[in-house]
Amino acid sequence: MPRASRAPARSPAAPPSGEANVWSTLIGAADLAQHLGDPTFVIVDVRHDLAQPAHFGEEAFAKSHVPGAVLAHLDRDLSAPTTGRNGRHPLPTPEAAAAVFGRLGIDATKQVVAYDQGDGLFASRLWWMLRWLGHDKAAVLDGGFGKWLREGRPVATESVAANAATFVSKNVHPTVNAAGVAASLPRHDLLLLDARAAERYRGDVELIDPVAGHIPGALNRPYARNLAADGTFRSARELRSEFEAILRTSSTIAARE
Repeated sequence: MPRASRAPARSPAAPPSGEANVWSTLIGAADLAQHLGDPTFVIVDVRHDLAQPAHFGEEAFAKSHVPGAVLAHLDRDLSAPTTGRNGRHPLPTPEAAAAVFGRLGIDATKQVVAYDQGDGLFASRLWWMLRWLGHDKAAVLDGGFGKWLREGRPVATESVAANAATFVSKNVHPTVNAAGVAASLPRHDLLLLDARAAERYRGDVELIDPVAGHIPGALNRPYARNLAADGTFRSARELRSEFEAILRTSSTIAARE
């Protein structure tokens, strides 16, 4: 999910202080509307449906999208090929991800805006991957395409070809794979946060994965709690307070064990 800012007085969708033309967490629909056609912006449609993964995004994009947007598919563009043992959406190599970003027209000069249906679940994947490879000028459209439509913003149906660019990774951040997580379990030295709905965490319901439940020791904090009633992200102050409480809880549990 997009990282919360420390500035409680500012909207979470406002540019960072001192960087009036850069959005690195969220961007509001009104701000994005002012940059339609801006050659320094790359707008990426990441709409997806886990129940209809093959064609949902492409069909939604063909029906209507933010003008000038290019399409990125969660499975084909933002994930590595699956092998049956590496999960549903394995992380691609930095080299493969950089090649995709270049095809989308992203380079170091571009402000990227990612959007999905509304809750940011899929758009945040692209946001996180860009940050992973050192590109901080990336934001999620607050409220997604749903809010864009509700506000009567312009839409398009024609596709535009991306202007291919050269994306250069820098400061690639470390990640941990399943083997690393498994090895850490006896030591209790990782905080595992399960962002799925509570019923999936508990194992009451599982319609996607072959095994119900959660990784031993993981805490549950559903991603839906990041959002306000209108589908936009809650304030940075609220989110920071909740995540700091989780960190304190985790430290208490670790101390007891």
